[in-house]
Amino acid sequence: MAKTGAAHKLRRGTNGMVTDLMWMKPEAKSDRANTQAALPVLSLDGVTKTFPGVTALSEVSLALFAGKVTALVGENGAGKSTVVKILTGIYQPDGGIIEVDGNPVRFSTAQDATTAGVTAIHQETVLFDELSVAENIFLGHAPRGRFGLIDTRAMVEQARRILTGIGAQIDPKAKLKDLGIANKHLVAIARALSVDARVVIMDEPTAALSQKEIEELYALVEELKAQGKAILFISHKFDEIFRIADNYTVFRDGALVGSGAIADVTEAALVKMMVGRDVSQIFPNRTRNVGDEILTVEGYEHPTEFAGISFSLRQGEILGFYGLIGAGRSEFMQALFGITRPSAGTVRIDNEPAEIRSPADAVAKGIVYVPEDRGKQGAITALPIFQNVTLPALGRTSKNGFLRLAEEFKLAREYTSRLGLRAASLDTDVGNLSGGNQQKVVIAKWLATRPKIIILDEPTKGIDIGSKAAVHEFMAELAAQGLAVIMVSSEIPEVLGMSDRVIVMREGRIAAELSGDEMSPETLVRHAAGI
Repeated sequence: MAKTGAAHKLRRGTNGMVTDLMWMKPEAKSDRANTQAALPVLSLDGVTKTFPGVTALSEVSLALFAGKVTALVGENGAGKSTVVKILTGIYQPDGGIIEVDGNPVRFSTAQDATTAGVTAIHQETVLFDELSVAENIFLGHAPRGRFGLIDTRAMVEQARRILTGIGAQIDPKAKLKDLGIANKHLVAIARALSVDARVVIMDEPTAALSQKEIEELYALVEELKAQGKAILFISHKFDEIFRIADNYTVFRDGALVGSGAIADVTEAALVKMMVGRDVSQIFPNRTRNVGDEILTVEGYEHPTEFAGISFSLRQGEILGFYGLIGAGRSEFMQALFGITRPSAGTVRIDNEPAEIRSPADAVAKGIVYVPEDRGKQGAITALPIFQNVTLPALGRTSKNGFLRLAEEFKLAREYTSRLGLRAASLDTDVGNLSGGNQQKVVIAKWLATRPKIIILDEPTKGIDIGSKAAVHEFMAELAAQGLAVIMVSSEIPEVLGMSDRVIVMREGRIAAELSGDEMSPETLVRHAAGI
């Protein structure tokens, strides 16, 4: 079928898909050879992807070059996750072309993408708790010994080398379920690097890492660049983008709105491309109206996670909790919400003793908790939006033991619209939403219970700048209405921009309580690090 001495060239149909091949003369080969070095390792051209009622991508283009970092920027719902799933073979495009080294390819399965040298480090780690670290790293491509059996010793040693190479002090034989979130993320990075990848996709890779681990990741990125890897870097943190990216591509509402060299663009220009407007102020101006004391915690302790936690919280107050990874903030919040049991300590709500033995007790007392790990703890991703939002508030949407569908939709619409949720309809399964929109569903779910106290654990983790502004505005609105807010955050600008007071934790204990002029980046870091 092939013609001797000829090379293939694509001809595209009106829908952007490859329709047939035209023949290029042999003498044209040398021209292509001269430009081979300038070809992207991987590119998308005119790619479209639709779902029922939604156009996720509309004729977008993207180019990834060897030894370069390309930052993919956009709000939640802009199409970034869809692109990642297309590049990793989870989704197939409805139109357009994917090319590797200038040649058209089709990733029908995830294995096709892996074979082509594409690997991804996802925002939400896709790992298996019951397997060991080494088994997670080499799942699907473990080294084999005699008779085709898995060589466990070789697998452990190779896993150890990869982990050491990224500065992760993790036992390859340890069960994944025994690791913290940050270490699980490092295992996910190690897994991605265990294959001979030419393209590495990093989707919010620093979301669960400490500052030290982030610096180590930056060094890893530089090493990958030196090896000639093409890197797609997805992040909402502009300091990261401008530090390590060479090029940028901006999506908005599923369409390409800009691309170029990172040296030729400013933060303000990127933001305007992302949101279609200027976002000059992320943190809202608040008229602070702090009321009576509503929560008092005294001597809260856990055998292994935290000790001696005592503080108070007032109506209309936003109390920030800051600390490095492993400081015990989330563990304390989970105990306060009744997920785990403290070994000592008391809680008073409205100056009345409150015994909290379960989340149901906490909700009944007016405390709700929006967890950091929204995928596993915050939402039921297989259920639609409206059912997730109304699940804790069924008493408001039912009558005589029967659910009223119209009331469920009304309640869900009220709270999701206030948070600016982007979805085709309230019937959409939560699992089909972007990470930021999933977070909004979780927040809306708990606000629908009309709580007195809301605990927000990393409320803007993985959320774009426009959505962050919406969440911050809503937090300010809730505080103005008298709701007491506890906000756990690892982002210093967010802690300082939103909090009335800040409690700094270190190694499971309160290291400092700061307010007013005491609150500064230097002070927070000094207390958190024990300097």
